[in-house]
Parts: sequence; C-alpha cells; structure tokens
Amino acid sequence: MQIKFYGVRGSIPTPGVDTQGYGGNTPCVLLTSQSGQQLILDAGTGIRLLGQELATGREELVLLLSHNHWDHIQGFPFFAPAYQPGRQIRIIPGKTLNAEHDAILRQMSGEFFPVAPEQLPSRVLITPQDADQWHLGDFFIQRCCLNHPGSGSAYRISADGQAMAYVTDNELFPPQQEFTSRAQWLDFVAGVDVLIHDGQYLDADMPYKLGWGHSLVSQAVALAQDAKVKKLVIFSHDPARTDQQLDQLAQDLSHQQPEIVMAKEGVELWC
Repeated sequence: MQIKFYGVRGSIPTPGVDTQGYGGNTPCVLLTSQSGQQLILDAGTGIRLLGQELATGREELVLLLSHNHWDHIQGFPFFAPAYQPGRQIRIIPGKTLNAEHDAILRQMSGEFFPVAPEQLPSRVLITPQDADQWHLGDFFIQRCCLNHPGSGSAYRISADGQAMAYVTDNELFPPQQEFTSRAQWLDFVAGVDVLIHDGQYLDADMPYKLGWGHSLVSQAVALAQDAKVKKLVIFSHDPARTDQQLDQLAQDLSHQQPEIVMAKEGVELWC
C-alpha cells in the first residue's frame, strides 16, 4: 500500500517562504493498493493538487472524511474531478456528534462559493457508514472516535497484508469529554506499519492550548512506542511551525524508536 501526502498542515493553509519545505496545504492523503485501487483521506486544500492528477481518469473516486471542520473539507470546491461530467465521487463522512453529512457540499452555497452543489456536472454521492468496520474493495477499514471538539473518525486501514492508521485532530489526554481512552488507542493502532498521528503542539504550547483537540508530539511518540508501531508520521503541523522548526524537531527525534518522520507534501511512503 502506497501513502502519498498532498496536505499536512493543520487548522489553516499557510503559504509562504517559511513553510514551503514541508508544505502549507491542509490535510489530504492518498492511499493506493497494489492493484491500483485508491482511497482519499480528507479534503483540505491539498486535494486541489491531487485533483489535477486524477482529472484525466474516469473511475469512481472514494473520499473518506475524518470530520467536517473547515480545514478538512475546504479544498473540495477546487477538486477538478468534481467538474468532470458524469464522474462519480463517493464521500463517506466521519462519525461526528452532529451528523451533518452534507457539510462538505453546503460550503458551496451561493454565500461562499460561485458554483452550487447542484450545478456540479459530476455525480457526488454521500454515503454514511453505520458500521465501524467494513470492506471497500482492496481496503478493510476500521474506525473509532477522535478526541476533538465535535469528535470525528480515526481510521485503521488494511490492504495487501499491511496496515496503516490515520489519526488526525486527536487529543490523547483531553480535559473535557474523552471519546476514546489511551488504552483504546493502543489497541486501535497496535502494530500498524505506519501511524499518521496529530502532532500539532509541543510542550511549550501548554497549558494555553489544552483542550483544543490536538496532541503533543511527545504524546504521539509515546503512543507509537507503546503500541509497537513500525513508523510514526507526525501530521497536522501547527500553522506557526516553520520548516526550520520542523527540521529541528525531526533531528531531535531521530534517535527515537520507532522511526519518526515529519509529514511532508509530495512524499510517498510504502507499508
């Protein structure tokens, strides 16, 4: 299974000279199985770049959302396949406290965007899943609830005998309601080949940002170690985090186990 990053930044896009190395686009990740089947994770601004690559095809596209906060859906109005006549795009929403399954399309109302959803020439299907595990072609998908305002879904996805987990916007030790305990997270991500986990904050950000719905890098590292993950990818970089700071963080963590990398636009991983 191939993993390619198109957007790795949290909260808001951050273009500029200080972020061009790792990228300023908000979350979007593409999974590709050995047979070529693809699965898109989230629709932040990174999905615009992905759409340029996919716009020549005709196959159905499947988009799996973690939740409806704007940085995870804001790129969809600029997703080129949505403007292909007859192209089918299936959207599977995350499991949020407020079941607003069509939020990704409602952002395209006339108040916010010049093209209304009903004007799209593509065929966009929103198909909520009631179950917490299901098969989708080559992929076996499991999910659990994010510790984040309004909650959402983390995913464990298996294909070709390998497994990865996508856990973005997740506070491992929330001061408010805990939807998933650390013990449950340990079970959920146990032994995965690649864990993509929220690492938006550093120790210096606390206690001011406690309860904002994101984890410390040190907490993500400890989870990966205790769950015996093979590789940890720190994801959802803070908007204020510069390339220089991320380089330093990567260097500081280079002696740790398992292997730890900073998510970076354009990078491809295999698991």
